[in-house]
Amino acid sequence: MIISRNLAAFAALNGALAVLIGAFAAHGAEPQVKALLTTGGHYQMVHAVLALVCASWPARGRAVVVAGWLAATGGLVFCLALSVIGLLGLKAAGAVAPIGGLLMISAWLLLLIAALRSHSTPA
Repeated sequence: MIISRNLAAFAALNGALAVLIGAFAAHGAEPQVKALLTTGGHYQMVHAVLALVCASWPARGRAVVVAGWLAATGGLVFCLALSVIGLLGLKAAGAVAPIGGLLMISAWLLLLIAALRSHSTPA
């Protein structure tokens, strides 16, 4: 199996950041900030895992790789936007969070299309 190294590395970095944000949320954040960091970290981790799946997808084509990059980037953008709101109090970052959400949704839909177009044999 061939793995997309750059995508896997970016996904791994996202996973590590999600753990750091989650740990800070659990041990050092005020309740209002904790909720934002926990939500952001959760979405970032889920989409880091999705990016790893895309990086190692057996019948990986361009659509799957793009889906992986959209997932990892969207998770990062969404999480960072919520972190900036919570930690720095910059409410304007709330306008950036939907961009991350749109990237994550696009990743799932692109992966759906790739899966439906796949010529693999049914299980």
